[in-house]
Amino acid sequence: MTLFDSPSFAQHEGVHSFYDEKTGLKAIVAVHSTARGPAVGGTRMWNYATAAEALEDVLRLSKGMSYKNAIADLEMGGGKSVIIGDSRTQKSPELFKAFGRFLNGLGGNYFAAEDVGTSVEDIAEARKVTPYVLGLKDGPEASGDPSPVTAEGVFRSNLVVARRLFGKSDMTGLTVAVQGVGHVGAYLCEKLHAAGAKLIITDVNQDNLKAVAEKTGATVVSPDEIYSVEADIYAPCALGATLNPTTIDQLKVKAICGAANNQLATPDIGDELHRRGVLYSPDYVVNGGGIINVAAEMNARQNGTAFDPAWVETKLARLIETFEEILVRAEAEQKPTYQIADAIAEERIKAAAEQKAAALAG
Repeated sequence: MTLFDSPSFAQHEGVHSFYDEKTGLKAIVAVHSTARGPAVGGTRMWNYATAAEALEDVLRLSKGMSYKNAIADLEMGGGKSVIIGDSRTQKSPELFKAFGRFLNGLGGNYFAAEDVGTSVEDIAEARKVTPYVLGLKDGPEASGDPSPVTAEGVFRSNLVVARRLFGKSDMTGLTVAVQGVGHVGAYLCEKLHAAGAKLIITDVNQDNLKAVAEKTGATVVSPDEIYSVEADIYAPCALGATLNPTTIDQLKVKAICGAANNQLATPDIGDELHRRGVLYSPDYVVNGGGIINVAAEMNARQNGTAFDPAWVETKLARLIETFEEILVRAEAEQKPTYQIADAIAEERIKAAAEQKAAALAG
């Protein structure tokens, strides 16, 4: 299968592969769209079984970033990068510097940030050789770890779901099954617990599970069990495609609201959830807090100012309003929520592309 034959190829503007023999770096950068501005998206380091698997992931994730940035009304396009390797054993400062040098070759079309398997410390190493990274922890423009802001957005979205479906003002009396308690998942669990939710959690990392369970009193189950537990809301916060023909038959929840990207294995899963009366919260809408945080850093850099938390809060609050608008429209039009969200994002990207083309045409 070639790149252009891939089912995940969506008129991407560019796909770039990088290899550095000295550090062992194997990376792919996918730029989906720069219609709204430079493509921005995280860098995922994962031990993919094959290069083809890595390519499929970066294509899906980069398109998702275009939609995420558009729905959050950010002046940024969508891109993503993946590094093939074990983040626990194959990381090195030199590897991320090599990655940074390769980013220079893209000339600012793509800015990288942290994601699954990478950290703000890794991004800081790349920053030593390239300006094309965001999510720094030091300096007046630095936004730091975006995970807490991502978790805050997902938490507020859960509150919206709790109010609309269960008539709740908080999470008291509701059970949330959280899949993945890494950076974002752990913060989300703390917020849900503080709001009164009962938690059922799972993760492949036993240390993470123990830490979160001790803080929140959560019930721990195996990764395979999380789909079939008795709960009100399922919050996928690990890797994507966990909503598929096998898992949705096991779900006993009324709603899905989590931080993971690309939760639907295929779009028709969203159609089936709608048919079954399960409210699906479009992932790139509810998890947009982190990229808003990163956008504030880009604003500060471009304007020569300091990072502005108030700007982040304004954008995040508006994003949650957009989420509610999507739910209202989906109910009124009797359409799956993902279709409404996609339509809004696509309309914004198309309008920006037309405006950009007109400007270039003079």
